[in-house]
Amino acid sequence: MINAPTAPSVLPQIKIVAGPPPEPRTVAETGIKKANLEALAVKVLYLSGPLSLFEMARHTKLSLEVVEELFDRLRAEQLCSVTGLVGNVPTIAITTQGRSRALELLALNQYSGAAPVSMESYKQRVRKQSAHNVEIHAEEIERAFSHMVMDNKTLWQLGTAMNSGSSVFLYGPTGTGKTTIAETLSRVLSEDQVWIPYAVEVEGQIITVYDALVHKQVERVPPSDGRWVLCQRPAVMVGGELTIEMLDMQFSPVTKFYAGPLQMKANNGVLIIDDFGRQRVQPEALLNRWVVPLDRRIDFLTLSGGQTIEIPFEVMVVFSTNRNPTEILEDAYLRRIQTKIKIDAVTDEQFCEIFRRVAKVQGLTCDVDVLMELATYIRGTLNEPLRPCYPRDLMNQICWAAKFEAKRPVLDREALKNAVESYFVTPA
Repeated sequence: MINAPTAPSVLPQIKIVAGPPPEPRTVAETGIKKANLEALAVKVLYLSGPLSLFEMARHTKLSLEVVEELFDRLRAEQLCSVTGLVGNVPTIAITTQGRSRALELLALNQYSGAAPVSMESYKQRVRKQSAHNVEIHAEEIERAFSHMVMDNKTLWQLGTAMNSGSSVFLYGPTGTGKTTIAETLSRVLSEDQVWIPYAVEVEGQIITVYDALVHKQVERVPPSDGRWVLCQRPAVMVGGELTIEMLDMQFSPVTKFYAGPLQMKANNGVLIIDDFGRQRVQPEALLNRWVVPLDRRIDFLTLSGGQTIEIPFEVMVVFSTNRNPTEILEDAYLRRIQTKIKIDAVTDEQFCEIFRRVAKVQGLTCDVDVLMELATYIRGTLNEPLRPCYPRDLMNQICWAAKFEAKRPVLDREALKNAVESYFVTPA
């Protein structure tokens, strides 16, 4: 049913889901207590050395007006002093009293990055950017999956699932392309741009959200609040390494601030649970953890002191497994996963089309009759279903053999015979 030998088609111009967050011009407009912003400024000044107010603004992602307001307060408390001017803008350095204060603050937490946004602002923004509001049509699904060989029924099911903005269960035999399909679903959503905060502040605690490994930043649309990063809708994938701890706040005892869990980083995007049922955490334990989030689109996280906070769960969760869903989950859990799509073996015609596309990437052609003979041999003699991964894997065998023999690969009966013998466990 699938093939992914070539790059996906170019998607249309992506669009911003919600307007840019307005840039705060006063400390009050940031939504963060003045004392917390002052503490951040002191730590930045201590760790970075003398800075102009321009540089302080760039580091903390705050407007110059807000930084000037903080500077007035720090200077009044003798925590910094002016060492020069850049134009009419002061350059400041930390004082001895400021160093003592900075060390006290760093003992509480070592966060010294972009200024955080408030939890309330984060909640409002995530709700505005919800994937539940996405409207996907047939032409968009067909364009996104044009690099794959798929039947119309499966495309229709995937399009319906995308419009739900809810959880999706992809199941079927191994090698049928479930992971590739899940990744392509995330590319459909990535046509949209959303705002991701560098960090969120709640009850004086810092939770980092923006992750350069997860979030793909795009060009900012000025003017906007620098504490938010304009990104494509995120896609987070985890497999067998997933543990229940990865779904909770990640507190560092060294830096004393938090990293947001997987589902928080995936908010407004897709979270792919690959090889579901083979994680170190039992499927029931994972679904127990997400009973409320999947139903009510809210999640509850616990801080190190035991305090519970509520965050939005605006995530499209895609579960992928080669196990029978009824064997690993009870009906009550399956009900909460709204859409179930079986990804199965392909027909002879689809198999040949996949092989043709794979061969084309290598600059090769092959007689359709030869490919049909191969399909019949795999189904009949080897008693194997026609998995979409076979053309790619067999082509790899042919190319490796050609490299060993120092000649150009050729796609003929002899080459396919040798590839099949190397790849499959043949009958005794």
